[in-house]
Amino acid sequence: TFPKMPESVHPGVVSGQALVDLLQHAKENGYAIPAVNCVSSSSINACIEAARKMDAPVMIQFSSGGSQFYAGKGLDNTEF
Repeated sequence: TFPKMPESVHPGVVSGQALVDLLQHAKENGYAIPAVNCVSSSSINACIEAARKMDAPVMIQFSSGGSQFYAGKGLDNTEF
């Protein structure tokens, strides 16, 4: 079974101190959190469904070009 998550970590988007706590927990308990490069809503849904099925965290990752493709060409990515 997957290790119990820190108290600060809840389902959904994790940021700030909760993210620090999650990464520290992974380090201390010897497990990795996969970052999956997604390019469509289908791949995002598949990652979220797999994470839910395994009751485990996952990072949804976008490249600069991938995020522009996903958000639409109107997204300016000239200044990061």
